[in-house]
Amino acid sequence: MKKRCYIYTRVSTEMQADGYSLDAQKEKLKKYAEYQALAIVGEYTDAGSGKNLAGRPNFQRMLTDIEQQKDKIDFVLVFKLSRFGRNAADVLSSLQLMQDYGVNLVCTEDGIDSSKDSGKLMISVLSAVAEIERENILVQTMAGRKEKARVGEWNGGFAPYGYDLIDGKLVIAEEESEVIKVIYNQFATTNKGINSIASYLNDNSEYQKKKRQNGTLDAFSASFVKGVLDNPVYMGKISYGRRKNEKIQGERNKSHIVKQKEFPVYNGIHEAIVSEELWQAVQEKRKFTGFKYEKKYSLDHANILSGILRCPLCGAPMYGNVNRKKKSDGTYYRDYFYYACKHRMRVNGHQCDYKKQWGQAKIDEAVAEVITKLVQNEKFEKAIKGKINSKIDTAELEKELENLKKLQRQTEGAKTKLAQQIDSLDIMDSLYNKKYEDMQDRLNQFYEKIDSIEIEMDEVAARIQNIRLNKLNADSIYNILRLFDQLYDKFTDMEKKEFVNSFVEKVEIYPGEQEDGRILKSLKFRFPVFFNGSEVNEISWDSESTVEAIILMTRCGSEEKK
Repeated sequence: MKKRCYIYTRVSTEMQADGYSLDAQKEKLKKYAEYQALAIVGEYTDAGSGKNLAGRPNFQRMLTDIEQQKDKIDFVLVFKLSRFGRNAADVLSSLQLMQDYGVNLVCTEDGIDSSKDSGKLMISVLSAVAEIERENILVQTMAGRKEKARVGEWNGGFAPYGYDLIDGKLVIAEEESEVIKVIYNQFATTNKGINSIASYLNDNSEYQKKKRQNGTLDAFSASFVKGVLDNPVYMGKISYGRRKNEKIQGERNKSHIVKQKEFPVYNGIHEAIVSEELWQAVQEKRKFTGFKYEKKYSLDHANILSGILRCPLCGAPMYGNVNRKKKSDGTYYRDYFYYACKHRMRVNGHQCDYKKQWGQAKIDEAVAEVITKLVQNEKFEKAIKGKINSKIDTAELEKELENLKKLQRQTEGAKTKLAQQIDSLDIMDSLYNKKYEDMQDRLNQFYEKIDSIEIEMDEVAARIQNIRLNKLNADSIYNILRLFDQLYDKFTDMEKKEFVNSFVEKVEIYPGEQEDGRILKSLKFRFPVFFNGSEVNEISWDSESTVEAIILMTRCGSEEKK
């Protein structure tokens, strides 16, 4: 009775490095089986498969069939050991599983038979050698890239914004380089942060963002500005290893790209866009502005009017801050929250002299009291229902996000396919090193493109979320306003912030408390409200009639509370 066997073939459908297509492999395996009087009872093929078992579904199905003793086979025939597996651990663990069920491996081209002692030894040696050689090639490739960086040459990937890549060298793109200069000058000479600089560029029609190979957004983003400020290429340097492919702990054959805190920087042969002195000055400033404080106390607190409350002197947004009180032994006691001008240090090169810090509770309550009195007017209730714009138009952004997701899937697919092609290279091929280096360079470019796409996806998603947070639907706002005095005190600080920001566009205050106790100078709303006999977008306390009406409103409220 003939012994039974499976045949397994694997090769990339687009690169047959060893010169043998799937059909050619099958033909050779069938001739071998016929010569050895073996009956083929199953064929399994993975075309363009990955370097580990997860990327080879038919290989896994074959092992499952062996475990279940589906066809009670004696051998698995493969063309070469590299077709069976390129990872030593996978090769040996798969072989052990097969042999647990009395199934041996035969590699026809390599002359290996695991049923023989010499065959087992040869499999262990060759699989380990193949894996080590692949790692060595990777190390050599990376060493070559590092050497290019060391001598100042661009070492792969897309050219950074502000430069074109011509014959492998970075050349300044004049229009784009002007944007780079503006970003550095704005950050170094004004009190603008990365978000403000992005807004400045987007609001100034003189600056138009050009789409690059790895970008789809028309607008300048905060992450774009951050990336420009942190990249030493703009002072004429070449960095190496800013991102590193690191193995994921606890996962076999899985890795991810990790940004490095420290990396070598070399003098580049390309022309700088900004001076080294300016770049270093920016880095010193980034040390104090480039990180987030982790909140440890008052976790439920939110600065309700932050961003919409304006400095009475320079008009800049005021920000929320905290003065943390501690006991004599240094332990935490309580927090005092206040609003202060964000440009107290410097604005447009000039210092803002407004030093007063307002207690948040005092101003928050003043705004809430005015809103309460407004909504208690019957005419206000009727007017607001017809005036609130309930439309939340995120269609374009959602379409943009979907396109980015599609591009991400396409790029991931192309990256996976290229990785599979690398795995199917024959290590004995005389051109193996050249092919490997070329394909590894393309693979690194895919990683960079995916990283860029993911950043853009995060930005678009954040913009959609901001629109939705800043525009509650009409019925929700109406119902909240109608029952404002009953609901507001039950809100969390974050809910209060979301609501007030959806209703109020700007809050102006006097430099100091007025003789009659007034603090608020004006309130500007995001839609018309009914006040003092008419519809208005803004209530100003500089108007005598407004002052009288508001004083009457607040006095009546005080008497009612008594």
